[in-house]
Amino acid sequence: MVSILMGVSGAGKTMVGRLLARAVGYQFYDADDFHPPANIDKMSRGIPLDDADRQPWIETLGALVRRCLAAQTDTVLACSALKEAYRRHLLIDPHVRLAYLNADQYLVHERLLQRQGHFMNPTLLESQFATLEEPQDAFWVDAA
Repeated sequence: MVSILMGVSGAGKTMVGRLLARAVGYQFYDADDFHPPANIDKMSRGIPLDDADRQPWIETLGALVRRCLAAQTDTVLACSALKEAYRRHLLIDPHVRLAYLNADQYLVHERLLQRQGHFMNPTLLESQFATLEEPQDAFWVDAA
């Protein structure tokens, strides 16, 4: 099984994902680790990614999901997956499940201000919420 934790940056995907994976003995992956350097550079400078920027990243993550399924490696993947079109590349099998960490903008803003050592520029938060298409086919979790 592959469990995908999605939501805006700062919703808690990585922290919850690591804890969940450890608790149930699954492999953990953070989608941020798969961004190409050009994407990281843009986000670090406060420039929002567009669909063209995200496409190779999402394809790489789709390939990761396929490898995990083929190897029968139970996995937790922390991934923003903000748009339905992105999620279609990831939700490729009934053994892939989606959980949405739902958070309000104020909570996430406060978390991003506390975060250190991450490339995501807090000024991008508004663009994250503008891009977000809340899923209808996910387990919703209150990120607070």
